[in-house]
Amino acid sequence: MDGGPRTARERPGFWQYIAYSYGKVLPPQYREWVIRDLGGPGANFRMAIRLILPAFVGLGLMWLIPASLFVHVGMTLPIFLPFVYFSFVLGRVYRRHRLQVHGLDPDLADWWAHEKDYALRREYEDRFGR
Repeated sequence: MDGGPRTARERPGFWQYIAYSYGKVLPPQYREWVIRDLGGPGANFRMAIRLILPAFVGLGLMWLIPASLFVHVGMTLPIFLPFVYFSFVLGRVYRRHRLQVHGLDPDLADWWAHEKDYALRREYEDRFGR
């Protein structure tokens, strides 16, 4: 590294990214990256993976207990499936919260969808009129 000033487009380092993924607030120089991460395309999927991964690891430890496949599935599946479901369903709420924690407008969680909808609406209005 040259030691020069960092740009707003720069990504956080590996350890910063891990800490950010699980609740740490990044410095203001990463605000543009945070907005794209929490509001851009694929944001809900990325958030779900960040929420599911620790549950997967934690429930994976239950598979170390000596038991049959039926018991292992019976122990983990009833916990894991609702966890996956709620991580997708509540992803938008958590993304809005994370933006607010970073001092940003929570409505930026949907900027990508609004931008896409606006483009479709403009195309429709150009084609068929208002």
